[in-house]
Amino acid sequence: MSSIRELARRCGVSVATVSRVFNTPEVVSQRTRQHVLDMAAEIGYLPNESARTLATKKSNMVGLVWDTDHRRPGWRHPFLQDILVALKSALSAQGLHLLMLAPDQSAGLDPGQRFVRAVQRHNVDGVVVIDNGSRDPAVLALADAGVPCVALDLRFTGPRCTYITSDNHGGGRLAAAHLIERGHRRIATITGPLPAWPAVRRLAGFRAALAEAGVPLADTDIESGDWYLDSGHAAMNRLLARDPRPTAVFAAGDEMAVGAMRAIHEAGLRIPDDIAIIGFDDIEVAALIPPGLTTIAQDKTGIGTGAAEAMVAMLLGTAPPPGPTTLPTTLVTRGST
Repeated sequence: MSSIRELARRCGVSVATVSRVFNTPEVVSQRTRQHVLDMAAEIGYLPNESARTLATKKSNMVGLVWDTDHRRPGWRHPFLQDILVALKSALSAQGLHLLMLAPDQSAGLDPGQRFVRAVQRHNVDGVVVIDNGSRDPAVLALADAGVPCVALDLRFTGPRCTYITSDNHGGGRLAAAHLIERGHRRIATITGPLPAWPAVRRLAGFRAALAEAGVPLADTDIESGDWYLDSGHAAMNRLLARDPRPTAVFAAGDEMAVGAMRAIHEAGLRIPDDIAIIGFDDIEVAALIPPGLTTIAQDKTGIGTGAAEAMVAMLLGTAPPPGPTTLPTTLVTRGST
């Protein structure tokens, strides 16, 4: 691999000029910058990341705090995986790397500073936060730490913080309206983990639409889950034990909806003839399982890309942190309703 001195010699410029091209390109003329970059590509020169970090005080690294709770296999959830792919791709396009941050477990460290210390140790330029709804103080402490933060589906407030989310309330309303249009009046729901913000908002929108249509929703019509298959299966079995049982169910996450569908099939019932079911997320499997899951689609690519764009805007520091962003949700009708 060629050295910075070799690159400078071939370009006929000083080593300092080459360094500025890679570290502070705005101070170099466009002609010189392009000449150096073209020669760097020709001879296979790559700048030393450690040296660049020391020179610019920036690591070009964005930390990912993914607090899914040790009891939940968060890395496995397909909805979060899709967001992560979009986030990483958009950051990479801006020359930024994504680093998964584990909480610092140093002896004697205040537990509330576990993620703040991890940010400091790895010298990341900013942090993207995906929270499980637990409102962990160690996660919330990031908002006061001064590091740029973008949260997903979590209301994050602070001097250098913003968040991006879906219209969960509107999505809940869409789900209820669709089931009502299908003629259902005995409707139940399987919520996400309360008080996680997306779960609360989806339930609130669902309730509001039912109330406006004069359709009752008793406390016994509400079962809680944790976004995953097994919780949807267990919650559906509890709903099937009701007398009378519901004719339709809104599961606030597609994985829970798939688990609920399995319970319905195991009970010898037909979807949607005996029980209709609608989910939320529009993960890939929703279109693959029979009879096809009707669902409320979130813009997963938009969430990941939007988070990356907000982070880049804050790192550039040319304007105040962007305000919170809410992306629309849409109804995708398939065979389950």
